[in-house]
Amino acid sequence: MSNERLERTGSVSAARRREVIDALRRGAVPESGLDLLATGLSRFEKALDADLDAAESGGSVFKAVRGEYGSGKTFFTRWLGERAKRRNFAVAEIQISETETPLHRLETVYRRLTERLTTSSFPPSALRPVVDAWFYTLEEDALAAGAAEEDLAGAVDRLLAARLSKVSDHAPAFATALRGYRTALTSGDEGTAAAVMAWLGGQPHVAASARRAAGVRGDLDHFGALGFLQGLLTVLRYSGHKGLLVVLDEVETLQRVRSDARDKALNALRQLIDEVHSGRFPGLYLLITGTPAFFEGPQGVQRLAPLAQRLATDFTTDPRFDNPRAVQVRLPGFTHTSLVDLGITIRDLYADGTDDPGRIRAVVNDSYVGELASAVSGALGGRVGVAPRLFLKKLVGDVLDRVDQFDDFDPRQHYALTMSAGEMSDIERNAAADNIDEIELDLP
Repeated sequence: MSNERLERTGSVSAARRREVIDALRRGAVPESGLDLLATGLSRFEKALDADLDAAESGGSVFKAVRGEYGSGKTFFTRWLGERAKRRNFAVAEIQISETETPLHRLETVYRRLTERLTTSSFPPSALRPVVDAWFYTLEEDALAAGAAEEDLAGAVDRLLAARLSKVSDHAPAFATALRGYRTALTSGDEGTAAAVMAWLGGQPHVAASARRAAGVRGDLDHFGALGFLQGLLTVLRYSGHKGLLVVLDEVETLQRVRSDARDKALNALRQLIDEVHSGRFPGLYLLITGTPAFFEGPQGVQRLAPLAQRLATDFTTDPRFDNPRAVQVRLPGFTHTSLVDLGITIRDLYADGTDDPGRIRAVVNDSYVGELASAVSGALGGRVGVAPRLFLKKLVGDVLDRVDQFDDFDPRQHYALTMSAGEMSDIERNAAADNIDEIELDLP
């Protein structure tokens, strides 16, 4: 095992190892521990850390990530999210879809953001803990400034107004609702407090009585969403967080919606990019992901010339010389070599959590991992870039689990690779050979 791989897998906690292995067994991208699996991403680290530095210092950043299906876009964004959380950023990952989260309805995007908001300390939704931490900070700051206990409420209100002054110019309802939430809390009215917090998170159909108590009206709309985002960034900053990473994943789904909705969504994306670059959202790092077809095809970015200009990036050179600082970066996807390397890393991570790691490495040796990788990618029409999810699922669930549990199990003798249509995604099914009932893994 290489020194680099040993460093990556040798000192992992049991809980972290289990979380990663369990996700791979299900065929999912782990929610955390992705630094253990990062293969070929070191070339992006310096540029991405500089982006996080910029957001942390009060700037705002936009980045686009392109890659074919299977190239690891979701992995990349969650890996970046982990790096951001280690720097005390809040993170929200949003799946763009026509029915659940249409991009042209920014009030829905904001609502999903608050639902998916997470920090290093709190899982989704972290909105209420963040707001509570902010009010605690306000109280501590007021006391530190000499406020007496009997005047604490008034001092906190004055600090709140001062720190939300810029936001109040664009979204006065955000500051009003925060005051209403605090009033409900201090009076012991948990029902109203919870309802007002839901309204602050962009939830529709909040009880009229709660809105009246907080002094706000109606539901959040498209135009108010950007103001609420400003308010959220302010609250995050003053509750001790360095910034907010927002990931808009699978933006390529816009290509499949009605033309009028697509045009509205593309224009909303252009608007978001311009707002980020205008400095309206200090501390925001906005990242989108999409396929090359979305960025280059007639039904995607190229449909709106101003958006295409903002995202234009030269990819005509050798990928080795891609600029990680560019507004758009591409993921090259997996090669056979990098797929095998990832498989060996997972094998070692798995082995280190067993009673007999030497036996796991001997039975599932590097040669076998390579042959399994070839078999899975071969069953998918040779498209190595599509293979990682199924390859790791088979490696963990069909091979490593059995070797660990059964002393006499030898995958070369007792295992034949099978891949059914039911366990495949649409992309994987399209790549698969005609006969996917059973693919024999011919290993000596």
